[in-house]
Amino acid sequence: MARRHTCPYCYEGFAPREIRFRCNCRLSRTGKQCERRRDQVLDERMGPRRSHDLGPVFAADGRKPTAVCPDCDGETTYRICPVCHSELPVQFGRMDNRLIAMVGAKASGKTVYMTVLLHEVRNRIGEAFGAALLGLDDATMRRYSTEYEDRLYRDNQLFPGTQTASTNLNRVDPLVFRFSLRRRTLLGERPQHTVLSFFDTAGEDFSSKESVELNTRYLTNADGIILLLDPLQMPGARDGALPGTPLPGTTGLDAPVNVLSRVTNMLLAGGSTQKIDVPVAVVFSKMDAFWHLLHDASPLRDYAPARDRFDVGDSLSVHEEVRRLLKDWDGVPIDQLLENHYTRYRYFGVSALGRNPTPDARIAATGIQPYRVADPLLWLLSEFGSVPKAGRG
Repeated sequence: MARRHTCPYCYEGFAPREIRFRCNCRLSRTGKQCERRRDQVLDERMGPRRSHDLGPVFAADGRKPTAVCPDCDGETTYRICPVCHSELPVQFGRMDNRLIAMVGAKASGKTVYMTVLLHEVRNRIGEAFGAALLGLDDATMRRYSTEYEDRLYRDNQLFPGTQTASTNLNRVDPLVFRFSLRRRTLLGERPQHTVLSFFDTAGEDFSSKESVELNTRYLTNADGIILLLDPLQMPGARDGALPGTPLPGTTGLDAPVNVLSRVTNMLLAGGSTQKIDVPVAVVFSKMDAFWHLLHDASPLRDYAPARDRFDVGDSLSVHEEVRRLLKDWDGVPIDQLLENHYTRYRYFGVSALGRNPTPDARIAATGIQPYRVADPLLWLLSEFGSVPKAGRG
């Protein structure tokens, strides 16, 4: 069977030749020119925003980088998804395309974590690994800077809750980036590019089986999953939190094991009796609330080794330490569920901010001090072969 691609914006699959083209509406060599118009498909799939000022869509061999518009005879390089009509990244299909679903319960801190993670990858991790993270479309570059990074790093403000997919008429598109890494080969250094698509899902979208099936079908096409869980929502962990830590209320919140169960049921919906092979990074947030309980030699009291490779041994040490904590947090059902249903999963403990925010939902005066936030993504990238590994395990 020919390899299928997955759109980084709508998460639908299609064959390479099914990719369509959009006319650029420039004056062609024959003197013809198409008029811009509204794209009804884009409106229906991605929400009515900017689809009124686009060229017409036409079918051609999507395996080729260019096509000639049948109406104006003009050549175009605009390749689009045949399902949602979003413009596909340059070189789409000729570099790795990895879709990463970021899910978790309500109030687990997903948006803060995603913002700090991408900031770290663009700066500290990028420098250590010799990597670059580039927004692949104008919307991603604008939205990440103004709606995420500026709000958190410049204005020192936290985010309101993410709207659910079912009520968000102007739905939030995924943030799509190109992750580029210099790799040494026998022929010298060569760049390796990977398309990364991040979708920040509202916790309410995982509050029931029906909402999971209706609003988050993109999970079935994800190459990797970052599942963010808040230990402060686990009864066995709340009592041990650092005094003064703001605890989430219990009304309207769902137990982390229930969120994991619904995600698992959806991934198993295809009827397979085999374990799920999608790598799942199970990330426990707000670990700064528990540092005082850890022994001095705990790997969760130290930072990841500073090197240009993913350290497998360090990651496994963290994994086992978190598994030990789960026993104290009444989290054994989480461990048993993962062990029985997934072939690849790894535990992580992170802190996006480094300490508690202020009572008025602002960053503490000491600023943002992230701890191990990049570990889950680097593990996924190492599983994809997009970053090199070091160590045994």
